[in-house]
Amino acid sequence: MALSLDREAYFRRVKRLYGNWQKGEEEYANVDAIVVSVGVDEEIVYAKSTALQTWLFGYELTDTIMVFCEDKILFMASKKKVEFLKQIANSKGSENANGVPAITLLVREKNESNKGNFEKMIEALKGSKNGKRIGVFSKDKFPGEFMRSWNDCLSKEGFEKVDISAVVAYTIAVKEDGELNLMRKAAAVTSEVFNKFFKERVMEIVDADEKVRHSKLAESVEKAIEEKKYLSGADPSTVEMCYPPIIQSGGNYNLKFSVVSDKNHMHFGAITCAMGIRYKSYCSNLVRTLMVDPPQEVQENYTFLLQLQEELLKELRHGVKLCEVYAAVMDVVKKQKPELLNKITKNLGFAMGIEFREGSLVINSKNQHRLKKGMVFSINVGFSDLTNKEGKKPEERTYALFIGDTVLVDEDGPATLLTSVKKKVKNVGIFLKNEDEEEEEEEKNEAEDLLGRSSRAAALLTERTRNELTAEEKRRAHQKELAMQLNEEAKRRLTEQKGEQQIQKARKSNISYKNAALMPKEPHIREMKIYIDKKYETVIMPVFGIATPFHIATIKNISMSVEGDYTYLRINFYCPGSALGRNEGNIFPNPEATFVKEITYRASNMKTPGEQTVPALNLQNAFRIIKEVQKRYKTREAEEKEKEGIVKQDSLIINLNRSNPKLKDLYIRPNIAQKRMQGSLEAHVNGFRFTSVRGDKVDILYNNIKHALFQPCDGEMIIVLHFHLKNAIMFGKKRHTDVQFYTEVGEITTDLGKHQHMHDRDDLYAEQMEREMRHKLKTAFKNFIEKVEALTKEELEFEVPFRDLGFNGAPYRSTCLLQPTSSALVNCTEWPPFVVTLDEVELIHFERVQFHLKNFDMVIVYKDYSRKVTMINAIPVASLDPIKEWLNSCDLKYTEGVQSLNWTKIMKTIVDDPEGFFEQGGWSFLEPEGEGSDAEVGESESEIEDETFNPSEDEYEEEEEDSDEDYSSEAEESDYSKESMGSEEESGKDWDELEEEARKADRESRYEEEEEQSRSLSRKRKGPAHSSSRRSSHSRSPGRSSGPPKKKRK
Repeated sequence: MALSLDREAYFRRVKRLYGNWQKGEEEYANVDAIVVSVGVDEEIVYAKSTALQTWLFGYELTDTIMVFCEDKILFMASKKKVEFLKQIANSKGSENANGVPAITLLVREKNESNKGNFEKMIEALKGSKNGKRIGVFSKDKFPGEFMRSWNDCLSKEGFEKVDISAVVAYTIAVKEDGELNLMRKAAAVTSEVFNKFFKERVMEIVDADEKVRHSKLAESVEKAIEEKKYLSGADPSTVEMCYPPIIQSGGNYNLKFSVVSDKNHMHFGAITCAMGIRYKSYCSNLVRTLMVDPPQEVQENYTFLLQLQEELLKELRHGVKLCEVYAAVMDVVKKQKPELLNKITKNLGFAMGIEFREGSLVINSKNQHRLKKGMVFSINVGFSDLTNKEGKKPEERTYALFIGDTVLVDEDGPATLLTSVKKKVKNVGIFLKNEDEEEEEEEKNEAEDLLGRSSRAAALLTERTRNELTAEEKRRAHQKELAMQLNEEAKRRLTEQKGEQQIQKARKSNISYKNAALMPKEPHIREMKIYIDKKYETVIMPVFGIATPFHIATIKNISMSVEGDYTYLRINFYCPGSALGRNEGNIFPNPEATFVKEITYRASNMKTPGEQTVPALNLQNAFRIIKEVQKRYKTREAEEKEKEGIVKQDSLIINLNRSNPKLKDLYIRPNIAQKRMQGSLEAHVNGFRFTSVRGDKVDILYNNIKHALFQPCDGEMIIVLHFHLKNAIMFGKKRHTDVQFYTEVGEITTDLGKHQHMHDRDDLYAEQMEREMRHKLKTAFKNFIEKVEALTKEELEFEVPFRDLGFNGAPYRSTCLLQPTSSALVNCTEWPPFVVTLDEVELIHFERVQFHLKNFDMVIVYKDYSRKVTMINAIPVASLDPIKEWLNSCDLKYTEGVQSLNWTKIMKTIVDDPEGFFEQGGWSFLEPEGEGSDAEVGESESEIEDETFNPSEDEYEEEEEDSDEDYSSEAEESDYSKESMGSEEESGKDWDELEEEARKADRESRYEEEEEQSRSLSRKRKGPAHSSSRRSSHSRSPGRSSGPPKKKRK
């Protein structure tokens, strides 16, 4: 696969290089041309020459010479590299189009015949400005015959060489947005490896009192970056260490990044760790000190170190000189702790990017360079050779403290931290002993050596549980803060929205004919027969001898029945009071008018002499044609309803280049036609186009995508690209906000006829093939995603669901695995898909959280209160804590309760009177412990709860109706295709059935009365009767309704 070169980035960066050169600042002023030559040396990791190549082209090009002259650029490289560079040198007019000089490509020969090319380059150097001084990177010296012959050639001509390392470094130090995204990712990976691997490993070592060498621990960190779980979604092939991790403890400290971890065992005191990870050639750096049982003095020094770093961050602003930053930090040390002045590190950091350490941009007392917005620095502050007065052993007496982060310089205000690893004492301190134990240990030093290990482990475990408890308390405290913010924001939002009144949509009035002249002059009408005018979608019926038109939209349903010699055609009309379907009740232009509810026509089935057909034939034809017209009308209405509110999209700009990112053999969901069809998905300039094998096209624009999700095939039968859209698009005559492209992985079927055996060769082969297939598909999808992200300059970013954080639940009818992404909660593998954007969520409420229940429900309330809440049912109780932890980390408020609430009623109450709701405490009524105003809300709310929602069948039916409404055209079609016997009234029982029921009831009541009388007689025989019993024989039983008494049969 040919490597692609980002042309725009190249021209943008070369223009910046030439712009700074032409300004003639510092060393640029003395230079007539610039020469950059790169050879082959595996040992050189960072060099200015290779950094410049990576910056311009995105790749390192070995054995390549670049010559930048005033009016031309020459590149000399091997044939393959020249092919690669043709992407930026393919047009002669490129210097005009892009404002940079034209490029000449020279092919390097493998034998000695490079002299001709060397002469061309030297001629170009002589012709550039004065042709005497050339700018070079004097520190970069590459071995090899090719480099030697080129350097000899330059020396012969007697050019004066000027080192331009510092000025070029200053040019490329300001990062573009794309570069910053890569550096952010590098910093995120570093933070993840430190938090999830290194810190946990040190805790384990201390816990088990293991003896581990610094060098071994450093090696394990290097191996950890090969494991995907520590890389926060990055591809392991794009990640490498900037330098071997440096771990120091036990009194031997050197706070530089050029040292190597020694082979001494890790000492449980101050443990400094420095690690940096490089992602796609861009570096990051992180330094932390973990402290085991730090004494008070050590803690105070560490807190002071944090204060210095805060000061340093404040000083790192656009336009400030590096020496001024250094001086400001030193002033703080002089004022507050002058005794530490000779202990502090010699410099406080350096610029970083493609190269790990930029030597010309170091924060020290002499550097006069000014900071610029977009520069990234590794800031490192430390104290070495500090004395621990409480230390008894030699390795305990000396300690060092060292912290460092990757930061981004902003316009004004403090620099932004890119490495988000907590560094307060409570986060980096490992506390093993309490005071009592310390006193005991002072008395028994020898016993500590023999017995200390087990007590230390136990103490660490208790400390861990204590930490866990505080984590729960922290979570609660954080939730309290969120609750206050939530109520304030919601109140402000609702009062702003109050002015926007909702306009109720009036039902479209359908007029058959605007004037009488348009009525058809058909013989049927004159003969007083029913006539259907298909053109105007009108049924003309005789009413009291007058032909009366009714538009098809006014007809609710029709039915036909044959009784004896007659055929009956019954037509029911819509009128106020009859159900029109969801959200359509009582919407009539003039509800006070008089309405026809139903009309019944009767015709004979007997043929009269002389007539060719039976009179009932007209009714039969009318019934058939009305059904057809009604069906056509309803289908058209449903289509119009689908198109309502569709936002017009821009046109897709087709990129005719054949190297567009493309995926073949994908299925689309929802289907375009009845049958599912394969097709290909191709990325163009401003969107995707899916083309099916039949030729159907579906366009999805990048700017209309809210979430782009990639669901890998790990543990799934399909691999999916899912797009959740901002505005719905139309295809297949329906509107869709969720579109996905997938392909199946492996066989879903199993051959039951074959005898199963675990060592069956065919089965093992099939499994191996499936594994390879999965790997191949995953790679293809990942390549496609990377190309699309590069094409859109990272504007469209694909999110991968975190399977580890997933939990089971039933958002629709069946249970599925719901997985969080960085900005949503999703399930893409089942259909219909489930996507909830976290930014749109107001709060989460857990219902039915009780000890004796295995499951609970989760209710998602949106910031838009008019939107229906989302319910996820049947979540296992085991998932409750992980879900809470995840929501807390996303700054989302959650509450829990034992009852199920009627959310439709609650949301209506809030929308109707937002001020009253928030005066009564707002959402605090959901909190389990009602405090103050919460109790009042609880009372008002309890009324709602009493009336409500035990997860009743009614609610489920209502939900089913809602979901069925989405497929309204088919549903309505099936409704009127059933030949119901007329209106709702008539669909009840006829008179004969009612009479029979009355007789039955009479018989039962007579039997009950006779039984009552026989009981009272038996009581009289036994003894004196109680007046109450006699009275009860005539009174009505309390269970019966107090209606009129039923008549008795005689």
